[in-house]
Amino acid sequence: MKHIPFDSTQVFIGGRWRACDDGRTLPLADPSDGGELTRIARGGATDIDAAVRAARTAFEGGWGALSAAERGRLLLKMSARVLEQADELARLEALDVGKPLKQARADAVALARYLEFYGGAADKVHGQTIPFANGYTALTLREPHGVTAHIVPWNYPMQIIGRSVGAALAMGNACVLKPAEEACLTALAFARIADEVGMPAGAINVVPGLGEEAGAALAAHPGIQHISFTGSVAVGALIQAAAAKNAVPVTLELGGKSPQLVFADADLDAALPFLVNAGIQNAGQTCSAASRILVERPVFEAVVARMAERYRALRIGPALDDLDIGPVISARQREIVMGYLEVVKTSGLKVAAQAPMPASLPRGGYYVPPTLVADVNPAHRIAQEEIFGPVQAVIPFEGEAEALAIANGTPYGLVAGLWTRDGGRQLRVARKLQAGQVFVNNYGAGGGIELPFGGVKHSGHGREKGFEALYGFSSLKTIAIKHD
Repeated sequence: MKHIPFDSTQVFIGGRWRACDDGRTLPLADPSDGGELTRIARGGATDIDAAVRAARTAFEGGWGALSAAERGRLLLKMSARVLEQADELARLEALDVGKPLKQARADAVALARYLEFYGGAADKVHGQTIPFANGYTALTLREPHGVTAHIVPWNYPMQIIGRSVGAALAMGNACVLKPAEEACLTALAFARIADEVGMPAGAINVVPGLGEEAGAALAAHPGIQHISFTGSVAVGALIQAAAAKNAVPVTLELGGKSPQLVFADADLDAALPFLVNAGIQNAGQTCSAASRILVERPVFEAVVARMAERYRALRIGPALDDLDIGPVISARQREIVMGYLEVVKTSGLKVAAQAPMPASLPRGGYYVPPTLVADVNPAHRIAQEEIFGPVQAVIPFEGEAEALAIANGTPYGLVAGLWTRDGGRQLRVARKLQAGQVFVNNYGAGGGIELPFGGVKHSGHGREKGFEALYGFSSLKTIAIKHD
C-alpha cells in the first residue's frame, strides 16, 4: 500500500475523528496498478444520523452564531492552508483517482480558489427593499437552509467539494459530506484542514461509505434541508425521489454528451488543443467532456487528421508518472469503456486514431486506449450515450441548422463549445444551443469558478459556481412591516 499521511479508516463527525459505528472498512484501489491503496471507513445509517445531528447542533450553536464576515475569514484561512498543502493534496488525488499529477495539482489550486471566492463573497449576499403599498416597508433576506447534504463523485473530488461545500458554508449552512467510495482521500484531508484552521465542530462532517448505504441514508434523512449531488442520471433520479419525500430542494449535476461545433471559418490552430484536451482530460471521466466534435464539411478531413496526430502523440501511464493520461477509476469503468470500443469495432466505425499503449504499463492498472472515431452517425450509441472514458466521436455537418440539430439531439445539455470567427453566428448559435454553459472560441474558460455551472434536460437542474451557488444554498425570506 502507498503511504497515506493519516488514518483513512475514520469518519469525521462533530469535530472528532473516530471509527464508524460498526467498525467496518472498505478497500480503496489504486487505479494505476490495481493494488490496494488503503482502506476507508464503511459508514452507515447510524453514522449519517450522527453527522446530521452534529451539523444541526453546529448550525444552532457555534457555527450559526458567526457573522458572515467571520465565516468568510475561516474559508480564506482554509484556502491558504490548501495552497500550503497543494503538493500533498495533488499526490493524494492522483493516487486516488488515477489522474496525472499536474491535473491533480490544478484541482488543488481550484479548491483553494473556490474557498477564496466564497470566503470573499460570504458577506456580500444582500437582500432588497421592495416598493410596496403606502405605510409599509418590504424587504427580503437571504438565509441559509440549515443542514445541507453533499454527495460528491470520484472524478473531481476537490473541485466539487470546493464549489459545493464552499458555497454552502459561505451562506452559513452546516454540511454533511459523503464522498464517493472510489476516491475519498482528499475529502478526508479537507476535513483535517477545516479542523486545523478552527472551523467550529460540526460545521463540516465527512462520512465515507457505499452509495447504497451511507449515500441513501443521507439523501433520505429528514434532518437535511438541501441536497447537492453530482453523478449519474440514474442515481440522481433516486436522490431526487428520496428528497421529495421530505420536500427538500436538490441541485443535480448529472453529466453530459457535450459538443464542440467547428465551423469552416474557425481558427483551427486555436481550436485543436481544446478539441482534444477537453475530451481526454482525466481519461475522459469529466461530466463536461467534449465527447462529440461536430465539424463543418469543408474542414472535416483536416480537423480529423490534425486531431489524429495529437492522439498518436498522447502519453499514457501511472498517475505519479505525470504524463498526459492515466487510468480510468476502476475495473468496472474499464469494462464499460472497453465495451463501447467493442461496439465501435462491431459497428464498422472508422477509428481515426488510438493513442499507443506502452508495454510497460502496470498489468493490473485500469488503462484504456484513447480513441478517436470519425464519420459517426449522430444517432449512433457512441454519439448519444455518456461513455465516461477517453473516446471522442467526430461528426460532419452542413451549415448551422444541421449543426444545431445534431448538437441538441441528445438527452443531455451541460456544456457546448463553438468555434467561428463570424460574430453574428457566435450569438445566433450560442443562443440556440441547449446547454447550461456555451463557450465561444474557447472551452471551459480555464475552469471559470465565477461562472454559473449546471445543465438542462438530463444534465440536471440548479446551478453551482459563482454567486448563483450562494443563492441556491439559501432561501429567500420576505418581510413586510406596517408602520403607518
